[in-house]
Amino acid sequence: QAQLAESGGGSVQAGGSLRLSCAASGYTASSNCRAWFRQIPGKEREGVAIIYAGGGFTWYADSVKGRFTISQDNAKNTVYLQMNSLKPEDTAMYYCAADRLTWGRCMGGSDFGYWGQGTQVTVSS
Repeated sequence: QAQLAESGGGSVQAGGSLRLSCAASGYTASSNCRAWFRQIPGKEREGVAIIYAGGGFTWYADSVKGRFTISQDNAKNTVYLQMNSLKPEDTAMYYCAADRLTWGRCMGGSDFGYWGQGTQVTVSS
């Protein structure tokens, strides 16, 4: 059974750090495209970071460049999102996603077939 399990969310003050984890099992463990998205109630989901082919290529949203880092531990089938210098506007539900995709479809960000349940990140000013 394919499953993605997120952890690491919580509440932090502006300027603080959090690290999110997304452990894959079943089919998703063989995914070559892994990503983090976030969503605020009433707004569209937005891509935050993507990692392809075990770290051979990464992409970040402009709003998080230089502050967030996506990485992957293949031995643990886990993807991480290290979030530093957090801002109140980073407050959202964060979701991890995974699938086996071509590079183009991976970077497109809309073809993921597997999603985690989400973990809340709240940044206070």
